[in-house]
Amino acid sequence: MIGHEIKAAVLEKLNSPLILDQVQLPELKCGQVLVKVERSGICGAQLGEISGVKGEDKYLPHLLGHEGGGIVVDVGPGVSHVKVNDHVVMHWRKGEGIEAAPPKYPRNGGFVGGGWVTTFNEFALVSENRLTAIPREIPFQIAALLGCSVTTALGLINNEANLKMGQSIAVAGCGGVGLNIIQGAAMASADPIIAIDLYDNKLKMAHEFGATNIINSSKEDIRQAVKQIAGKGGVDVFVDCTGKVDIIGIGYELTAAKGKTILVGQPQHEHDLVLPSMVRNFTGKILMDSQGGQSNPTTDIPRYLNLYQKGKLNLDKLITHSFKLDHINTALDKIRNGETGRCIIEF
Repeated sequence: MIGHEIKAAVLEKLNSPLILDQVQLPELKCGQVLVKVERSGICGAQLGEISGVKGEDKYLPHLLGHEGGGIVVDVGPGVSHVKVNDHVVMHWRKGEGIEAAPPKYPRNGGFVGGGWVTTFNEFALVSENRLTAIPREIPFQIAALLGCSVTTALGLINNEANLKMGQSIAVAGCGGVGLNIIQGAAMASADPIIAIDLYDNKLKMAHEFGATNIINSSKEDIRQAVKQIAGKGGVDVFVDCTGKVDIIGIGYELTAAKGKTILVGQPQHEHDLVLPSMVRNFTGKILMDSQGGQSNPTTDIPRYLNLYQKGKLNLDKLITHSFKLDHINTALDKIRNGETGRCIIEF
């Protein structure tokens, strides 16, 4: 398929709609795998890339997407972890296999890249260590969720929060990752589990996924509401999925002594986090960023799929919207407007 033209969504300019265009497939190099993308999720990280959350993007134009489900079409030299016709999860965290050079797709006399995995394109050259083979009976949209939202969230609960039975947790931002953090907290028997969001539809989903209490931050004062639920001492774990520094500051304030404030959302690069009256916070609490739940896709994905297949992990109801790639910008707008749980792109 070398030289074959495929459809892809290209980020050409920050804060602008993605461009649907044709790119060419380059030759497979050592450790690269050609995957036919069947489904892709849309993560908050992509919204951040489009809005320039980390500042200037020196790699423009480039492709996007880091959670997907697909079928292996071809493998490059040295690949042994996956084989042709395997059904795979496409993920951004490193698993087993070679870390290959990121591909460059010819386009209009130039090239576009996108890193070790991209999923907003019909076919993708993916580094072997960004793929995990899964049973054929797993739906591709479920595979896509395992690429980031599920593994990040459950990994956060297990590896970063180290949440214990009966400990309290608050989650600000109830999108795909936030809902799975809530579900993971419920599986760990946390109590209370407090969901915080601007939108009632998301809070309703949060309740369905295990939240014991919900707070609409557009109508209620977060500080007062959390203290009323969890007590004046605050919560053992506060997770921010919004990336808003004012929410992070409140979350740190509401974190109990020796507790953890964990950041999932990426704040805008020009926004500073200010923690006033620090002397009040010298209580052993920890402020940390999440590293994708410190998940290991090779070992974690099979474990989570086992729970899904046995009905112990609710993934189907996370998906509220599906769109064809041609309507990627409509999908992005719906996510920005808080209308979705997890949104899936179909190919």
